[in-house]
Amino acid sequence: MAYQWRRCLAPLAAGITAVALSACGSSSTVESALTPSRIIAFGDGHSDLGQRGSGYTVNGTGGIANWSEQVARDYGLSLKPSAQGGLSFAQGNARVSAKPDAAGEASTPTLAEQIDAFLAAQQFGQTDLVLVSGGTADIIVQARAALAGQITREAAAQHVRSAGQALTEQVQRLLASGAQHVAVIGSYDLGASVWARNLQEQAFLRDLTRQFNEGFKVSMHAQGFGNRALYVDFEYYLNNITTGPQYFGIEHIDRPVCTSVDAGAGIGIGAGQVNSALCNSTTLVSPQVERYGFADAIYLTPTVHQQFGSWAYGRIRERW
Repeated sequence: MAYQWRRCLAPLAAGITAVALSACGSSSTVESALTPSRIIAFGDGHSDLGQRGSGYTVNGTGGIANWSEQVARDYGLSLKPSAQGGLSFAQGNARVSAKPDAAGEASTPTLAEQIDAFLAAQQFGQTDLVLVSGGTADIIVQARAALAGQITREAAAQHVRSAGQALTEQVQRLLASGAQHVAVIGSYDLGASVWARNLQEQAFLRDLTRQFNEGFKVSMHAQGFGNRALYVDFEYYLNNITTGPQYFGIEHIDRPVCTSVDAGAGIGIGAGQVNSALCNSTTLVSPQVERYGFADAIYLTPTVHQQFGSWAYGRIRERW
């Protein structure tokens, strides 16, 4: 009990009241008009529930795989990958509309192609909730090109901003196709990732993240969020965790919990790097997974996904 109170009260003292209240509960009750009949997800590794057999987190923990599954669970629904007959089309390393993916694989469906696959067979219902994630893979591709000297850093920023605008195009496409409730996350601040720390390129990756997220938000505002689209601020929430991990029960935010090195392209940051899609209970530096924020140099542990997913659920209920 003391531990739970410490988790709940310390963020209040630190001035992150909104996050603390959503994690710990509030005395007020939000009446939501939306009771989703289905949850449908499109996106990248942050939402991949195992299209190729595993997710981009610590696998096999018995808990939730990522934030999208947590949102579904909070609504009393299940969510499975489309490869298993479910409605989550998200896939690791997927970019918004460009190919190849972050790991150089051309067969990975982009966010746009995931939407194509859904619309080819189904249509949106009035009470469907659509979850969308994108940006991380596009940022990785452009950052690596700039760091390798293939393009300038200024060009990388421009390309990333264009990818954010491409995300707006896909969200508007969902709305035009009849989606009534679309919740979108961009990228968290990759400047706070283990990858950025290892490269000593925190400022560069932070700028690219902001270029993507601002590219999406500015272009989306220009076309109109309306009453059917919601931006759930992944960057804001993760900033609270990376700057004050102890308030979320996390002790280690500077290194991954997984040891599953991938000799191939893996998560797109180079060969010979830890790939959480290969990670399970036998490839950990510690069995206390809940004390770590990162599964690998980019992707997050189940405990971070669970907390973000519950916070996202709260934002969605407040809106609809």
